[in-house]
Amino acid sequence: MIVGGCSAFGVISGIIASAPSIEDIDATPTGYLTTVVGQPGQPDRNARCIRSNRKYVTINEIPINLQHAFVAIEDERFYDHNGIDLQGILRAGLKGVASGFHFSEGASTITQQLVKNMYYDQNKTLARKAAEAWTALYVERQLSKEEILELYINTIYFGDGYYGLKEASRGYFGKEPQDLTDSEAVLLAGIPNAPSAYAPSRHADLALQREKQVLAAMVKYGYLEQSETDSLLWDAAADPVLAR
Repeated sequence: MIVGGCSAFGVISGIIASAPSIEDIDATPTGYLTTVVGQPGQPDRNARCIRSNRKYVTINEIPINLQHAFVAIEDERFYDHNGIDLQGILRAGLKGVASGFHFSEGASTITQQLVKNMYYDQNKTLARKAAEAWTALYVERQLSKEEILELYINTIYFGDGYYGLKEASRGYFGKEPQDLTDSEAVLLAGIPNAPSAYAPSRHADLALQREKQVLAAMVKYGYLEQSETDSLLWDAAADPVLAR
């Protein structure tokens, strides 16, 4: 028991010591954007490093339906947990056991996803997940839920080279985030789960299927009435930007 206790203490101490400092958590874009100009009549191309030239938007500029959509599809207990969703972890574990130990359902909260995007790589070792969880707990003590959601939406990848909501809104729909229709906002909320698959400029059919999943989650968790969902379905053929 003593050896086990000392070992556990050593592991926990190592995780805490390796966790990044977040005293000044900052999502300010870094690096620069390079624009490659093509021949007349051909679209320009942009080359950028991760987080470069991302445009920041405040929570007041983010459509409320987009906020609700992210919470419903990514972390339905976001406003109730402290950074770690124990109910979600238990649910994912039980489903994994029931399916023959195939653990396909994730249990990361929005806060955990934020700290992973800000401070960690995509390594999925147990120690790394523990460090993310520890950092998420700390972030929840320092920031409000609105601040966490704002940072998250400004740091996630929306496919097609677009990091953050402002770039995605401008790139996909040619408008500012606050000008998005409810349908466009919900569509965007579904992309970060698998950006290469759900980018509407590349896979409009899959993007629409994903939007239906997001709408179903919004109904399930009380953000929408079922009768409202049909009017929110995105029409790719009628989109003035993506239909070009």
